Amino acid sequence: MSYTKFVPALVRANSGNIGKLRISPVRCRSTVVSAKSQEEKEPQMDGCALVEAVPVELISQTKNLTNTPLSKIRIDFDNTQEAYRSKGNIELLRSLLVFKLMKHFKKLLGQWMFEKMMKMTFYGQFVAGEDHNSIKPLIQKNQAFGVGAVLDYSVEEDLTQEEAEKKEMDYCLLSLGDDHREKKYKAHRQFGDRRGGVISARTYFYADEAKCDNQMETFINCIRASGGASTDGFSAIKMTALGRPQFLLQFSEVLVKWRRFFNFLAAQQGISEMMVLEQKLELEKLKESLTEMGVGAKDDIENWFTGEKLGSSGTIDLLDWNSLINDTTKISNLLMVPNLETGQLEPLLNKFTAEEERQMKRMLQRMDILAKHAMDNGVRLMVDAEQTYFQPAISRLTLEMQRKFNREKPVIFNTYQCYLKEAYDNVTVDVELSRREGWYFGAKLVRGAYMYQERARAQEIGYEDPINPDYEATNRMYHRCLDYVLEEIEHSRKANVMVATHNEDTVKFTLEKMNEMGLSPTENKVYFGQLLGMCDQISFPLGQAGFPVYKYVPYGPVNEVIPYLSRRAQENRGFMKGSQRERSLLWKELKRRLLGGQILYKPVY
Repeated sequence: MSYTKFVPALVRANSGNIGKLRISPVRCRSTVVSAKSQEEKEPQMDGCALVEAVPVELISQTKNLTNTPLSKIRIDFDNTQEAYRSKGNIELLRSLLVFKLMKHFKKLLGQWMFEKMMKMTFYGQFVAGEDHNSIKPLIQKNQAFGVGAVLDYSVEEDLTQEEAEKKEMDYCLLSLGDDHREKKYKAHRQFGDRRGGVISARTYFYADEAKCDNQMETFINCIRASGGASTDGFSAIKMTALGRPQFLLQFSEVLVKWRRFFNFLAAQQGISEMMVLEQKLELEKLKESLTEMGVGAKDDIENWFTGEKLGSSGTIDLLDWNSLINDTTKISNLLMVPNLETGQLEPLLNKFTAEEERQMKRMLQRMDILAKHAMDNGVRLMVDAEQTYFQPAISRLTLEMQRKFNREKPVIFNTYQCYLKEAYDNVTVDVELSRREGWYFGAKLVRGAYMYQERARAQEIGYEDPINPDYEATNRMYHRCLDYVLEEIEHSRKANVMVATHNEDTVKFTLEKMNEMGLSPTENKVYFGQLLGMCDQISFPLGQAGFPVYKYVPYGPVNEVIPYLSRRAQENRGFMKGSQRERSLLWKELKRRLLGGQILYKPVY
């Protein structure tokens, strides 16, 4: 038995029982209009220029077209009165204190006082509350100002580095055949503590199946809380919380080897320089190559390509190739691929033990249950991205959930880290699969959270750095991926994207593209996302103008969220450096209120 017996079950499951999502009411508020002159509309490096749309025809979510012209939308991200309307003066002062002094608190105060100050300052700034009841007032207040929520239960186990390394190594090394694994997909003690250099993402370490069940219940409660606190919210999950990590390692290696084998065959046929989806293997040549390499007997190889549609055009592309891994009747004999370094055939998949197979099945079952709970509660599920040695498996399993649950609405969203060199290829391949199969593509685009750790690991272990060479290359990749998804939205209206960024230039880029497309914010196809407590000057003006915008809202008990928050407070130098603009805007608004006699200002909603 192998993982291939479980993945197809997700795809073939009866989708007729899937309930329909509640259709949330349109959030449309007064557009923020700037009084700035035309001369001041040039782009700024540390800000965002005004964006103005030209009147165009709107395309509704239905097949009918509407003749309603799109209003000109002008958003000023320097307008502090609009940005901070939802905050009282005490909240402004707390924000200033956090952004200015947080990095010095622990050194000056010591551990005990540091935790006390965290609760009063940092916790209050970046965490919504301790449980699903205490977070409701903040969620509802933000909604009144046009800002929704992505709930993220941010409890993290408080382990020492040594404890984290031991847990990771103990469970990863239980996998059979680890000596035959590629470097990237082997456990490595130096990077066993996956928290190293990671600030904006919490980390899970496997303990046992009971712990996974507890984390599963936490995610279910988070989904319910999201459904209860918001009419159109999201809930975030992490795959590494749901099972033993070596399954993700081994499955990722299988997927990467399988794709690499396709690239090798494409090179043999002289098409490797084409764009990934333009590479089409000629079926007869492919059969000959596989037979010559001894991958399988000629009759067996012939049977692998006798599916209802597979190879009917006389060619096989990457999506066709990937589909071979879905069917045990085809993959059972196709377990050998050539090692491109040695030239020898090697097994594609090392067999799991019976216990590992049971754990694998439980992980897939947990994912299925979470998706069903999301459907039942009218919540969209955001699957977070993780390290590149886990990510191929995470993306593939998320894709299987999308194929099953995104038939009527985009319920499951996958996350694409645009600092990866392969980000564009990953986005385009998944969009094309959604087109062919007719389901709703859902994506969250981020720059990425694991850059320093990934670079150090690649250099130390000795494999190619998966990260783009610099920040500008990552920006180009982000905009390229975003542009592609926006084109898909314009083409079919069956794709959705969350632009998860604190970069004002990227927000400006998105707004300009939406205006060019005639894509109204009320169509709810393009969302914006920022972390709670950060970049309110982006989130709230967008929300007031009627754009779907969301805060990533961490919550959980103070003492259990402290480990996660402490890393963000102490390690994120880039965040502290980038907060200078936000501090200046906070001061500007606070002085405006004091000089205007609004000493006791409280938000009204």
